[in-house]
Amino acid sequence: MVKGGDWPIEQIVGADVVRAAGGEVVSIPLAEGFSTSAILERIEVRRNPAHGRSDDAVTDSISEHRAVFEEFEQAVGDAIRRSGRLISETFASGGKVLICGNGGSAADAQHIAAEFVGRYETERIALPAIALTTDTSALTALANDYDFERIFARQVEALGRSGDCLIAISTSGNSPNVLAAVMTARSRGMKVIGFTGSKGKRLAGLSDIAIMVPSERTARIQEGHITAAHIICELIDLETPSDR
Repeated sequence: MVKGGDWPIEQIVGADVVRAAGGEVVSIPLAEGFSTSAILERIEVRRNPAHGRSDDAVTDSISEHRAVFEEFEQAVGDAIRRSGRLISETFASGGKVLICGNGGSAADAQHIAAEFVGRYETERIALPAIALTTDTSALTALANDYDFERIFARQVEALGRSGDCLIAISTSGNSPNVLAAVMTARSRGMKVIGFTGSKGKRLAGLSDIAIMVPSERTARIQEGHITAAHIICELIDLETPSDR
């Protein structure tokens, strides 16, 4: 099995199977200027040259937001529907949802968990969801005793089971601690939903379902993430009984 050098071997899906069967996994160095991702980016720039910004940051940001959401349904509509079904099936089968992310994405993780445990818009049964970003004792102990990269993965080891689902949020798609959590979830037989941006190919490639907001700007990506999350919550409301 061979993969480009920007992929650590431990993040290559199937590497463990290949090694267990006596095979070899190689991450080959990238050749300068020959990255397929770089080629695609150059094509995209030629297709969609950047428009100049005005002197009004308010107008620019609203226009940029509007442009992202004009593409939103086509870009992520199907992924949102599939995510809603997967999460609904997870809850219906007795599983739970774990959620992780950094910074603003940590706030989104807590927001989503609260919507499930409490309610979104419809009175219904409480649903088991845990944001892995809220326990300061666990976070600081894990960062201190292990490494910051392990703060979510270790919690997934402790709490995750086959049949559960991990929602992994990273606007870049490259957050090491989020990717470590994803790999741990996969090893435990959990499903993974990745929330990222248009460049988040690594997280997307490791996820069962990827919601890739069509933007490269963190603010616009986060606006897309919470919109997608709210729609998923609405789908869950429609599928969840009001009582046991």
